[in-house]
Amino acid sequence: MFSFSPSRAAEPIVPLRLFRSRIFNIATLIGLIVVGIGMFVILAYLPTYLQMVYGVSATESGLLLVPMIVGLTPTAIPSGVLITRTGRYKIYPIIGPLLVAMTAVLLSTMDVGTPVAAVSGYTFLLGAGVGLVMQNLVLAVQNDFPTSDVGTATSANNFFREIGATIGTAVVGAAFSQRLTDQLSARLTSGSVSGLSDTNSLTPSLVHSLPERVQASVIDAYQHALTPIFGYVAAFLTIGLLLALFLPQKELALTQPQDGDKTATRT
Repeated sequence: MFSFSPSRAAEPIVPLRLFRSRIFNIATLIGLIVVGIGMFVILAYLPTYLQMVYGVSATESGLLLVPMIVGLTPTAIPSGVLITRTGRYKIYPIIGPLLVAMTAVLLSTMDVGTPVAAVSGYTFLLGAGVGLVMQNLVLAVQNDFPTSDVGTATSANNFFREIGATIGTAVVGAAFSQRLTDQLSARLTSGSVSGLSDTNSLTPSLVHSLPERVQASVIDAYQHALTPIFGYVAAFLTIGLLLALFLPQKELALTQPQDGDKTATRT
């Protein structure tokens, strides 16, 4: 159905001609995996983990993610400057997924005794990796199309990135919910604590209002349910890293070629 409709529409939302580009296909898959799945999955579950395990407020858990932005800036801006000078972008989508995968591995090693400062360091590393890969992939895609297709190619690339975020958070959410149910069943007597049988209603405020012994068991169950999933995400991120090795390096154009024009001013 996806290929049937665009092939017959006068102005399809995602023109099939985009998929003739090897750069578009590889860059879009990398963005889907590394940014869509890797970054969004981590950002979806880490704030609640911080509230649950460390007892911080929702505002404080958000502030603890600021190091990610701090890490993003010193990689995104300098890499853009270097690409402008050298005309070469391929190395950054290789280093970026590697750093994001390393972040996921580090997050998978967390336990209830891991210092908050260490978690902030992990998010800094995440930002550094995302800064190297996100916009540079968009640049690679834009560089491979004529002016008339740049907007379409860019929006399609972002569209598939959002698909990755949706699929990733859904799959991880289902796996985490099942693991948490199993962990709670192993640590708590069935029916001993009201409100803990439904993991969807298990909020940080509820957990921290429980008796100390039960609270510790629930927090331990939450940690053991979530952190191994980051390890699974890291293994999946290696696919993005391998794809980056096959991303073609195309000479950057100072001006985008027009339709039917195969020549352009190059750096």
